[in-house]
Amino acid sequence: MQRIVHLAVALGSGLLLGTSVLAQPATPLPLANLSAFRPPTPGHWQLAGDAMADLTRTNVLITRPASATASGVLVCAALVPNAPATYLQTVLEHGDADLELDFMVAPTAKPGLLLQGRYELRLADSWGQTSPRASSIGGIAPGPASQASAPGFPPRQNAGKAPGLWQHLKLSFQAPRFGPSGEKISEAQFLRVELNGVLVQEQVAVPGPTQGAVYLDEKSRGPLVFRGDSGAVAYRNITYRLFDNARPRLSGLTYTVHKGMFKDAPSLGNTPPEATGTAPLLTAAVSQLPNDFVLTYTGTLHIDQPGEYTFQTSTRGGAGQILVNNTPLSAWKEGRNGGKITLASGDFPFRATYSKFVEWQKTGFELTAEGPGVRQFVLTPTDEGSDDETDPILVSAETNTVLRSFMDLPPVRTLQGRTYRVTHAISVGSPEQVHYTYDADFGSVVQVWRGPFLDATPMWENRGDGSARPTGNITYLGGKPQLTLARLATPEAVWPTDTVSSGFRPGGYQLDDQDRPTFMYHTANAAVTDQLTALPQGHGLRRTLTVTTPAPGLYARLAVGTSIEPMPNNTYLIDGRAYMIRLLDGGNNQPLLRTNNGKQELLMPLTSTMSYAILF
Repeated sequence: MQRIVHLAVALGSGLLLGTSVLAQPATPLPLANLSAFRPPTPGHWQLAGDAMADLTRTNVLITRPASATASGVLVCAALVPNAPATYLQTVLEHGDADLELDFMVAPTAKPGLLLQGRYELRLADSWGQTSPRASSIGGIAPGPASQASAPGFPPRQNAGKAPGLWQHLKLSFQAPRFGPSGEKISEAQFLRVELNGVLVQEQVAVPGPTQGAVYLDEKSRGPLVFRGDSGAVAYRNITYRLFDNARPRLSGLTYTVHKGMFKDAPSLGNTPPEATGTAPLLTAAVSQLPNDFVLTYTGTLHIDQPGEYTFQTSTRGGAGQILVNNTPLSAWKEGRNGGKITLASGDFPFRATYSKFVEWQKTGFELTAEGPGVRQFVLTPTDEGSDDETDPILVSAETNTVLRSFMDLPPVRTLQGRTYRVTHAISVGSPEQVHYTYDADFGSVVQVWRGPFLDATPMWENRGDGSARPTGNITYLGGKPQLTLARLATPEAVWPTDTVSSGFRPGGYQLDDQDRPTFMYHTANAAVTDQLTALPQGHGLRRTLTVTTPAPGLYARLAVGTSIEPMPNNTYLIDGRAYMIRLLDGGNNQPLLRTNNGKQELLMPLTSTMSYAILF
């Protein structure tokens, strides 16, 4: 286990990403045809209804034709021998932009995306890599060989999935800036890159065009370019936001500081202020009082682009409120606060009030804004961040490691929409960086992930709440946990939703000589052992279920999801290609694919021992 100190870094660009409700909706890149792109090399790029990969075939994706119910998948299906490199370029040119999409790579493929046709983010098949490089998925490509000062930027961790699975990319890009004479005054930046929900790059400045760039100069705008020369790849659900408009600006700021504790909206009346003045920036630092004061700013807000704007405040140690055009954007409130307002172009009165009354917290007030063509940015100095953050308590897994805790799963469909808490969760980490959580109440595997092991901060910090969190790319194996093994009266019988009448009794676990647990329990009068081990190269997990004295009609449910698709080599694609199941040893039994309560299930009769792989 290691305790890692988290350092807060002031963002020079004044950005605060990933914390607001976006005011600007995303624009889809049309994929009904290829009209959104400059003419590609014939035969390389196509539109399909779907794509999938056979793990035994390198650099090949299998496509299905588009139809009325399935369309909008952009595919470079295979490398064409001896053909020239093909780069698919959008007609659209972008500067500052947010991009979001799904993608799928074939085995060994090494595709990439070139922002402005110049700065490449790698999307290579990196399945099972434990030490990612700049050439790995989520890496930023190095500059040309002649630029030794631009070696590229590896991702923070390998958050990639197996080839043939859909993966999700979300990024924010800032174009290079140029002075009045055309000289570059700031470099292009990958402000934030999230891969499958994991932050892999943040605030990375790129000195210049990277290897494989279509354009070797640098400009304020350029096309989005999809590489098609390095292996088969598919894309879908491509959306973007462009940020080309001038930001809102504050001017003529004056302030007053009044002494007093005001937990509710202050009514100051004719009370004389402790201090008054003007300020070039909206900041709480003008108050000389450490506590029990009210700071009020007034000024003018300049809007260039008409439309709907979102303003958010974050008060530390107190409460606050902002008014724009004499309209309160929210009620008086502590912590994060704000709202939306539609404004024409022009100047509007602005007022911000901050009351500091929590003595043990530091002073702090932050205001962010975003709007049409304006990415969220901070209107207050960026060194007025949050309180000293808790040092995260991270549990590593250099050897096989077992940790018991609570584990929260995504919301299940209840009237309250609550998360589901596994109260007897056993998380198992491996040096192959392939980990899982086992629910001892049901004998089921509820989630798997690759990368770092656990964040135990909520479990052990201060009083704690007993829960831990995975720190890698999580794949959830179904919804609310249910039994893995159950006795069915007929193959069509409904799978039980709880352990009532199942005879389920947990029996703990035993560690082998490598500290890997084998779980034991009884169900349906059968004694069960359940062992999971990492597959070679960290490609997933092998699960072996063994029963003694099995009752007739005993089944193992290997997967449940909205869809289960058979593939070659006893492989099944689960839940819209979220993960894969491969049957390894089922004796003479045959799998059963069926529908139950609107979902598909993959069942296997269990009479002695069976094993299967969970690939993700």
